[in-house]
Amino acid sequence: MSINHKDRIKIGIPSKGRLSDPVIQLLKRSGLKFRRSHRALYAHCKKNPITLVFVRADDIPLLVSEGAIDMGITGSDLVQENNAHVDQLLDVGFGDCRLCVAAPKNKIKNLKQLDGKKIVTSFPTITKKFFKKQGIKVTTFEVSGSVEVMIALGLADAIVDLVESGDTLRDNDLVVVKDIGNYETVLISNPQISKSKTALWLKKRIEGVVIADQYCLLEYNIQQKNLKKAESITPGFESPTVSPLEDSNWFAIKVMVNMTEIHEVMDKLEKIGATAIMQMTINNCRL
Repeated sequence: MSINHKDRIKIGIPSKGRLSDPVIQLLKRSGLKFRRSHRALYAHCKKNPITLVFVRADDIPLLVSEGAIDMGITGSDLVQENNAHVDQLLDVGFGDCRLCVAAPKNKIKNLKQLDGKKIVTSFPTITKKFFKKQGIKVTTFEVSGSVEVMIALGLADAIVDLVESGDTLRDNDLVVVKDIGNYETVLISNPQISKSKTALWLKKRIEGVVIADQYCLLEYNIQQKNLKKAESITPGFESPTVSPLEDSNWFAIKVMVNMTEIHEVMDKLEKIGATAIMQMTINNCRL
């Protein structure tokens, strides 16, 4: 890839937390070669005009919006919380979570019961907009870190926080009262460079990994008499790859299958007589 030096861009990467390792692995799988020295704030990519900047995930939307860095990978919840003026280029396929209103079990059963109550959250902007839209008046306190303990300390009647498995809520005898929204990890860009050669190239690289994680490669053998049935089960993109075997009555099929459907597809193929059914991982993909 030939890119002028003036096209070099800075990309914000979470320096720690739940997104840090997955984002680093995503970039490495996308072909970016870099090495981060211990606690270094920057890492320059070899052979590519890209500098990685390691900062707090919470700060990435603002830094991208203000042009301090060109692109970043962070949570869409943080983009919304910061009212960041950025372009969301791509959902990178991990870090899905939901933002919820949670309260002590058996005490608060609906939002109306929170009218006039105190809410603690790390997402004050989203929280205030949500309750205003619901027509419910609450007092909002912003805290960082664990918010669940604030109810036990008497500071809050309820919390607004991210929920993944729900284990933390259960451990604190809290239950979800209402979902506010679903969020995911996204690749974002300052609008001024979203269409630049480097930004589009990087988006394509990352997209290849994201697509690869959504599909697997399936290979199997099928008799000629059942070939049409097999093709209807695994149509693939445009069409499957069909190769004749030494026995003229048999064919080898190679096709991409969505990961969410793989087990059902294998069951259906087995029922029509397919043999040697093998699932293989796709490391990268361009469709």
